[in-house]
Amino acid sequence: MVNIFVITYSTYGHINKVAESVVTGLKKAGAVVSRYQIAETLSDEILAKMHAPPKPDLPVIQAKDLVEADAFLFGFPTRYGTTPAQVKAFFDSTGQLWTKQALAGKPAGFFFSTASQHGGQEVTVFSTLPILAHHGMIYVPFGYANAHLFDNSEVIGGSAWGAGTIANGDGSRQPSQKELEIAENQGENFAKVAAKLAA
Repeated sequence: MVNIFVITYSTYGHINKVAESVVTGLKKAGAVVSRYQIAETLSDEILAKMHAPPKPDLPVIQAKDLVEADAFLFGFPTRYGTTPAQVKAFFDSTGQLWTKQALAGKPAGFFFSTASQHGGQEVTVFSTLPILAHHGMIYVPFGYANAHLFDNSEVIGGSAWGAGTIANGDGSRQPSQKELEIAENQGENFAKVAAKLAA
């Protein structure tokens, strides 16, 4: 069975909620799933002022841990159309793996959240692809594999680049049922692709 790491950074919990559905889909397709979170770089004092909830009880991923997985799904919010500083710091710590090309050939995908419909969901992934390219990893997009992505009757996060949610500027909007269904679908599809590549 393919071993997939779901690695997230979430300030207010929206991404972790989406990750739960991603994991459901991965397991539905028979994958072995391990959940990790990326280390926080903000102090407890700053997080308190931001009214951020406590972090989930998940192990913090270290760069050296990545070699144990066959594939990865990364989830994080956007920061001005790119990754949060915490995620960039994590990727910056993978230099030793890069020198050995230890992650080459491993598939990876993304899911994300933004405050608004046009807050950079697609460009957040696009701006992260050079990291995969330098590691020799294989980007697996979601495509339009779920009919909800064609639904314009309501606000729905996600795109061909991956599942997503829209949180509102104040974080008041939680992932909708349709967004969670898209996330589960992405997990299931990704696991099938990862299994083929691992074989």
